[in-house]
Amino acid sequence: MRKAETKAAPPAPPAESPEPPQDLSHTWVVAAEIQVETRIASIADFRGSFKAAAGQRVDALEVYCKGCRRPYDEVKGQDCEEKLDNRHLIGGDQSTRKKRKLPPPPKGAKIIPGEKVQRRGISAYMAGVSRPR
Repeated sequence: MRKAETKAAPPAPPAESPEPPQDLSHTWVVAAEIQVETRIASIADFRGSFKAAAGQRVDALEVYCKGCRRPYDEVKGQDCEEKLDNRHLIGGDQSTRKKRKLPPPPKGAKIIPGEKVQRRGISAYMAGVSRPR
């Protein structure tokens, strides 16, 4: 008599863990005004940063979101638009936006077309586009 072979069912694939929800919160920053000494001012100008003294009072000029660049009082309690879609930072949808209008020339002015300027390649360098003639 032969033993019947029993095949075990293949292990079920691990259940896909749902993606954690995207963090849509704002990143708040403060534009500040801090009075400093001449020495600290020169360091801040050179390095782009400095250390403030402990307990120093800082006047907040503006509070806004670093991502969407919108003021705190306009968007508090809402999701950050930059994390959803940042088209508002580039002037809206580029395909539907109107083209910029050229300002009219001053009265009595004549527009004279100039010669074509080569802006790329070695010939542009030799022609003096990137350096004075």
